[in-house]
Amino acid sequence: MRLAPSVHGVGDHGFIPVVIRLAREKGVSAYIGEGLNQWSGVYRQDAAKVYRLALERGVTELVYHAIADEAVTFRDIADVVGRRLSLPVEPKERQHFGWFANMAEATMAASSARTREILGWTPTGPSLLVDLEQPAYYA
Repeated sequence: MRLAPSVHGVGDHGFIPVVIRLAREKGVSAYIGEGLNQWSGVYRQDAAKVYRLALERGVTELVYHAIADEAVTFRDIADVVGRRLSLPVEPKERQHFGWFANMAEATMAASSARTREILGWTPTGPSLLVDLEQPAYYA
């Protein structure tokens, strides 16, 4: 199973909490360049459904893609984080992100069209940007 880089939902300990923590620590919600690099995402429960469907229907493919949001710009993520934390949103150099710079600059957009077709999977959870509005991410 190939999961989206951002598997989000209550209890998320992945990339999005890192972005939020960096914004808090640095006092700015940042992106690199124009922030047009793209991430894909999937809500945790939707990802679990892909696993279940693949097992129930019999694994026929070498890889399935659990991806609901195929291309969310890093700038859009930074915009939501900045608004929720009442911080400015602005471009910064790679050094601003430290060890996370490669992720902050990467494009990790992907498609799950074939997985959806084969398994009949339709994500129903909130999109990454909608989920980022949840107070739990900022508690």
